[in-house]
Amino acid sequence: MKKKIVKTMIITAVIAVAVLFAFMWKGNKEVQYHTETAIKGNLSITVMATGYIQPVEEIEVGTQVSGVIEKIYVDYNSHVKKGQLLAELDKLTLQEKLNQATAQLSKAQSELNLANRQYDRITQLYASKAATEVAFEEAVNRKEQAEMTLKEAKANLSQAKVDLSYAYIYSPIDGVVLKRSVNIGQTVAAMFSTPTFFTIAEDLTKMQVEADVDEADLGQVKLGQHVTFTVDAYPGETFAGTVSQIRISPKVTNNVVTYTVIVNSPNPDEKLFPGMTASIRINIQSEEGILVPVEALTKEKTLRVTSNGKMEERTIQTGIDDGISIVARSGVEEGEVIIVSEVLKK
Repeated sequence: MKKKIVKTMIITAVIAVAVLFAFMWKGNKEVQYHTETAIKGNLSITVMATGYIQPVEEIEVGTQVSGVIEKIYVDYNSHVKKGQLLAELDKLTLQEKLNQATAQLSKAQSELNLANRQYDRITQLYASKAATEVAFEEAVNRKEQAEMTLKEAKANLSQAKVDLSYAYIYSPIDGVVLKRSVNIGQTVAAMFSTPTFFTIAEDLTKMQVEADVDEADLGQVKLGQHVTFTVDAYPGETFAGTVSQIRISPKVTNNVVTYTVIVNSPNPDEKLFPGMTASIRINIQSEEGILVPVEALTKEKTLRVTSNGKMEERTIQTGIDDGISIVARSGVEEGEVIIVSEVLKK
């Protein structure tokens, strides 16, 4: 028991000496302070990301028939109207198919007329027992077969007309041609998929940014949040937009998970072009007030203020912070000097 008491006394003595030494050492130093002035301003918490400028709506225009490009009426950057003729295919082969389908329909109609007359004659003979049942059944079969042939011929003619109409490529929307993918004389094949002739943007005065946001930041992003962004083409200029869509499908690149966030942005001067790289800032939260350094604040939400050569400790009510500055909602006035840290100097 005595050993324990002695040990405690020794530890206490060592601490006391250390405190005294520290006090004496500090006493030989000149204490200086790193200070900053409380300012009034707006503090914003933002999420940063990178994306690409895209038209709000982009349509690929092609055809559903194979053929050779005969005429092209538009090029890159051409402004087009809905229903405007963009290109034509060579119509010779398609017209021949239409002529053949028309002839087949005429032939099928003639064969049906003949089958109907034979059917009427055999029916009368069969009713008077002047024709056999086999002859009657054959007449019925010929009539039904002729009807099916006529129906098929009508369908073929209808398809031939549609195919011929596909030789004329029209714009489905008002817009601007972003890309032309064909040339005059080029053969296009529509066997397995529709070949693309043109890519048309509906309205370049309204653009969107397709940005990749890190999964760690996604929880802070909400629809309707204000966004600012810059592009390399216009140094020093800032563009604005609004979060319009948060896509739930993830992207995984080198084990990094991101989510696509769509930002709608007006482009009245058409300065923003499709494909431009955009560096965006999504405004998560903002607050206007007196800003002081986060470093000056203690865990108890107090800080030291110098006024008229005196230093006083104050408790403040805090708002949002960005890790560097924090909003002081009360306890500090604009222009007051805040002690951030001490600097000891001989």
